Amino acid sequence: EVLGATRELVSAVLERNGIDPADLISILFTATPDLVSEFPALAARELGLGDVPLMCATEIAVPHALPRVLRLMAHVETDRERAAVQHVYLRGAVALRRDIAQ
Repeated sequence: EVLGATRELVSAVLERNGIDPADLISILFTATPDLVSEFPALAARELGLGDVPLMCATEIAVPHALPRVLRLMAHVETDRERAAVQHVYLRGAVALRRDIAQ
């Protein structure tokens, strides 16, 4: 499930923002402490991002945090204005940032 959800998230971020994988500088993935079955970066590699530096980390274990959440922060070469960036929140993660979720 971690790999499938990560592939879905990476694909949605790239598609909604019109990002060419060649413009990716790096991606940082985080997962809540309850997700330990696989590294999210593996899913990105399976999507063909083998030459992009990828890092995985664990989110802070805040007692009231939403469980089973994967996040990514992509560093990208772009001329797009910050206000034009589409922030992607899928499924229940929309609750994290209703103000910017598309």
